[in-house]
Parts: sequence; structure tokens; C-alpha cells
Amino acid sequence: MADHRLHPITPLGHDTPHSVTIGPVTITEVTDTALASLAARLGEGKAVADIADTAGIPLPGSGHAAQGATFAAFWLSPDMWMVEAPFATHEDIVAILKPHFGETASLTEQTDAWARFDVTAPDLPAMFERLCNFDLRAHGPGAATRTVIEHLGCYVVIRAPGHLSVLGPRSSAASLFHALETAARSAF
Repeated sequence: MADHRLHPITPLGHDTPHSVTIGPVTITEVTDTALASLAARLGEGKAVADIADTAGIPLPGSGHAAQGATFAAFWLSPDMWMVEAPFATHEDIVAILKPHFGETASLTEQTDAWARFDVTAPDLPAMFERLCNFDLRAHGPGAATRTVIEHLGCYVVIRAPGHLSVLGPRSSAASLFHALETAARSAF
């Protein structure tokens, strides 16, 4: 039998998450978060909301993100959210969530489908107005949206003042990272 020695790599192809600082901007690859989409089945919206509340999973409204003690989530569409949890304790996030929701919701593993980059800087609107149509000046912490960055469908989640996350397709991680770097160099 062959002896395969596989090791995980980040979306950018490194052994450890990559980070770059350009002036006041730091762009960091984030790999310690498990992701699952949660979609309430037809007619089960109230049941899903009640179950999520009991399980400590925040389910924010349209255009928002929320952080709980263990789980975080951001809104994707009516009765649908992306749920986040620490990867170290929730690697198989769907198996952890499924017993709570049973047949009331559809859960889909998303961890390896997305690349996440956290961007920190004192003036993020100056950078992001070059990237997408999400007006950061009009939104504060807890805002989230789907937008397009360099022809890639991405999610932007404002975590705190001067700190946001960009989630884009893992298969285009290098292109997204390059776009973020280019915008940072242009803005600062």
C-alpha cells in the first residue's frame, strides 16, 4: 500500500496563512474558520430561527452579520445564512449543526469552497471604493453584502471599525489577493 503524506495548504498554496502589509493596510489569509451554508426549508423559517437561538447561532437580517459566543453568521438571502465557527473545534461543521436542525434546514459544507482575507486599516473606504460598489462609509460593523471584486462574486463582512473580511472563491484566491494588494497600493 502506498504511503501518502498529504498536508493541507492554504488557498494561496502556502503551508501557513500568508499576510502582507502595505502602508497602513494589512491583508491576512484566514484559514481557522469553518463555514457552512444554512438554508431553512420551505415553511420552516420560524423553526430554524428558534433552533438557532437555542443553539447560540445568530441569524442576522438582510445585509448584516452577527457574532455569538461560538458561532457567527452573515445573511445570504431570505432564510439563508453562512455560519462560521472555529475550525479547530468545528472542522466538520455540518455534522455538528445537523443534529440541531434535523429536517428543518439544509446544510452544506463551505469551508474549502471559499478563501477568506481579513483586511485592516484605519481608512478602508479609500481602498474599497477602488474594488467594489459596497459603500463602506455608509455601513458600519455588522454590515455584510455580496458584491463583485475583479469579476469575482465575493462577500464583504465588516467585523469592526477598520477590520473587514472578504470571502471569495477558493479557486480564484490568488486573483482576489492580487486585487486587494493592488487596491491597497493604489489607495495608500
